[in-house]
Amino acid sequence: MPEGHTIHRLAAEYGIRFAGRVLRAASPQGKFADGAALLDGARLTGTDAHGKHLFLDFAAVGHVHIHLGLYGKVTFGDGPAPAPVGQVRLRLLTGSAYADLRGPTACELITDGEKDALHARLGDDPLRGGDGGQARERISRSRTPIATLLMDQKVISGVGNVYRAEVLFRHRIDPYRPGRDLSADEWQAIWSDLVALMREGVRSGRIDTVRPEHTPEAMGRPPRVDDHGGEVYVYRRAAMPCHLCGSEIRTAELAARNLFWCPGCQKP
Repeated sequence: MPEGHTIHRLAAEYGIRFAGRVLRAASPQGKFADGAALLDGARLTGTDAHGKHLFLDFAAVGHVHIHLGLYGKVTFGDGPAPAPVGQVRLRLLTGSAYADLRGPTACELITDGEKDALHARLGDDPLRGGDGGQARERISRSRTPIATLLMDQKVISGVGNVYRAEVLFRHRIDPYRPGRDLSADEWQAIWSDLVALMREGVRSGRIDTVRPEHTPEAMGRPPRVDDHGGEVYVYRRAAMPCHLCGSEIRTAELAARNLFWCPGCQKP
């Protein structure tokens, strides 16, 4: 599932290509035909992202709320647009550009009030500013493992499996430690690190979490080979040696997702 930096990149790309312009809209697949008919000929007034939720704002009509889920993707291209290929839920286009949305978990037209309610249900997003205080308050009262809390979108929005594993490693925190056992300083360090890492993810379009002194060039080790890209410490490195201490990276299922950590660097 795409993590928050990807959704913020999509919001920016939609804005660059379409903001302020009157758009044609269609649902070649047919599952969003009524919504597309309302959008056709409307002006895109802005875009927004909160965690893993993307919003396309059409002042006269409402907001298109998109959640990509596990299989959704967006393809952008320059006009003239070719004939749709595959199951395109929503196509937006002008004479010079188009965007095709395929396979989302959610693609719906919502009102201002519904958008406000959705924002209210979501936790702090490191890419939307703020100090993470609301997330800290919820974490400080919870016995739930911090690794689970970091993936709870009601606590903190946009963090997925990669960022949660990597930020806990970077701060030497046992993923099973109860949230309430984190100190205020530890949480502030995690929050600040997530802000920096995810902003870099927006800029580069990939997740790199190793510090400069731990890059392949600095350590004289082979670069990572993985279809997710990016240099990481523990994510999807189960049974491989830790770059720092040499311990075998472990994996286990936690809250229905695979967790990765180093037992040497992240001691209980």
